[in-house]
Amino acid sequence: MAPNHRPRDLLLLAAALLLSASCAAAADFEYCKKGRHYPVKVSGVEIVPDPVVRGEPATFKISASTDKTITKGKLVVDVWYFFFHVDSETHDLCAGTPCPATGEFELTSEQTLPSYTPPGSYSLQMKLMGDKNEELTCISFGFSIGFVAPVAIM
Repeated sequence: MAPNHRPRDLLLLAAALLLSASCAAAADFEYCKKGRHYPVKVSGVEIVPDPVVRGEPATFKISASTDKTITKGKLVVDVWYFFFHVDSETHDLCAGTPCPATGEFELTSEQTLPSYTPPGSYSLQMKLMGDKNEELTCISFGFSIGFVAPVAIM
């Protein structure tokens, strides 16, 4: 008679689902100015891994759509730790998404935070600016940096 592996297989499947759910998460976001009609509509924000791990790459994926054709622009990112402004960066839009961007598209930004970055809750504001410096969209969302620092294996 063959052994019944069904309970073990179900346990392994449940563990895999829990592990994958903790590695990536959709973040809640808000538009910077409620009620404003932005030409670029954001439909989702994904952070991989979540929480972010100090000293390792973190990917922020922004799903968006527009009826405009965006040939160039910039992404302005500001980060706060509690009430302290800790970082400001500007990136070429076309470095994070294929240009021209039109219809549905995804902005991707990868960053590696230094290993000495304090753990805790952070807020991020992202503005997408057009080629004439017009604000195409502006969102803010929170993310966490884990309390466990990576350990080197020797």
